[in-house]
Amino acid sequence: MAFNYIPERVCSRAIQVELDGDRVKDVHFIGGCEGNLKAIGKLVAGMTVDEVAGILEGNDCNGRGTSCADQMVKALREAQEAQVNGR
Repeated sequence: MAFNYIPERVCSRAIQVELDGDRVKDVHFIGGCEGNLKAIGKLVAGMTVDEVAGILEGNDCNGRGTSCADQMVKALREAQEAQVNGR
């Protein structure tokens, strides 16, 4: 099941994530730096949410206090929580 997330303070307008248990199945960004964000999605596919968070959580873009990668971690965490709670 795909989970949609609206990021804050970044160029991407939406992040769609799909999990398979605790593993990332797919990540798709709407807007932002297309080539880089496609690459990030490919790199994290198959990793656990915790593995992705360990690498990318807290990543900053231009002093914004967040980045598309950091927002993706937030999206993955929310998707994981929704999955556990049956939403």
